[in-house]
Amino acid sequence: MTDALQLTLLDEDGSLRRIAVDEAAAFARPTSPLRSRVVYAAVHVVPQAHGDNTPGAPADIDWDATLAFRRTMWSRGLGVADAMDTAQRNMGLDPAATRELIARTADAAREALEDPQIAAVFPDGAGVRDLVVAGVSTDQRSEHELSLDQIVEAYREQLEATEATGAGAVLMASRHLARVATSAAEYEDVYRRVLDAATEPVVLHWLGTAFDPQLEGYFGDADTSVAAKTLLRIIEADPAKIRGVKMSLLDDAAEIAVREKLPPGVRMLTGDDFHFSHLIVGDGTGTTEPGAAQVPGEYSDALLGAFAATAPAASAAVQALDAGDPEEARRILDASEELGRHVFSTPTFHYKTGVAFLAWLNGHQRAFTMVGGMHSARSLPHLSRTIELAATTGNLEDPALAAERWHAMLRLAGYDIPILDGATA
Repeated sequence: MTDALQLTLLDEDGSLRRIAVDEAAAFARPTSPLRSRVVYAAVHVVPQAHGDNTPGAPADIDWDATLAFRRTMWSRGLGVADAMDTAQRNMGLDPAATRELIARTADAAREALEDPQIAAVFPDGAGVRDLVVAGVSTDQRSEHELSLDQIVEAYREQLEATEATGAGAVLMASRHLARVATSAAEYEDVYRRVLDAATEPVVLHWLGTAFDPQLEGYFGDADTSVAAKTLLRIIEADPAKIRGVKMSLLDDAAEIAVREKLPPGVRMLTGDDFHFSHLIVGDGTGTTEPGAAQVPGEYSDALLGAFAATAPAASAAVQALDAGDPEEARRILDASEELGRHVFSTPTFHYKTGVAFLAWLNGHQRAFTMVGGMHSARSLPHLSRTIELAATTGNLEDPALAAERWHAMLRLAGYDIPILDGATA
């Protein structure tokens, strides 16, 4: 019997303390498709450790590590949502890198479907768009303001390029549109014209101001209950064009209110990193037998940045739903949600730092670096609490590796942390 692994933590007052860490949670990989929920993990990009990824520089991406991280998601039965805010879009990921990222991820998805182990955890006949959806916006235009016609043109340009790769499209909220639209009717007109150009159903994304303050009043009103009516009118105008809606308002009541009004066939993909557990498991309609379906409209599917940091747990939770055990699913997701609430704490738009930090701790990238130098966006005590919660919620995939890397980071900051037996300096 070996002694428990000890993890040294750094508190807000600069004091150190130690906790014992258990072995990694035994979250089994699926051997068949996840049936109960459609789940996409919104993923980050891994920069070259030696690259000039300083603020304002074009993103220098480690493509091998970036695509390997996506294959890890697919091996868990999760789809990938790429080139969205988790990938640091508009916060270090420039338009040229964005377009290359979408193309490379779509190609990697095609290759993944040739891998029998990955193909086995997706439904028969699954295509690239089942493995990857990608953000479509207007940010290739550098002008601060565009006309409504120019916004439509920019959206359509990105939509055409994304569809050409085979990836599904997520129509992201446009900062350009938020700046110039003066009414709900103008939002409806822009979205109608963009959706007319879509050749496959798309996901609509409503990103709240906690993630991007420049989107204040999106869909025509700062009151989200009023703005929701605009969103629903856009969907109801042609539901066949809409695959789903990703709501990222961090307001579970607002999500449920929209979810209950969605037309048949349109999914609610929760983007609520604070409340996803009960939204995904559902409100009183838990699965009663393996493979049994819940009532549509009483649960959310998912498209979550939090799941990039907790992919094994997310997969295990859906497997529990598939096995008719909503209580186990809720237990797993509640723990991940506790971690998510910290990673996404104010200022919420810096959550990407936590996602990259956990990817580094879990061995998915060689260095704790981010494009745009954004790895500096959280304090050491914040990161200390992140690793503590990851450890106590079962979201460290290799606790010994995570402890070794974290302790090395503390030593670099000047803290006297002993080197444990078997660890490297």
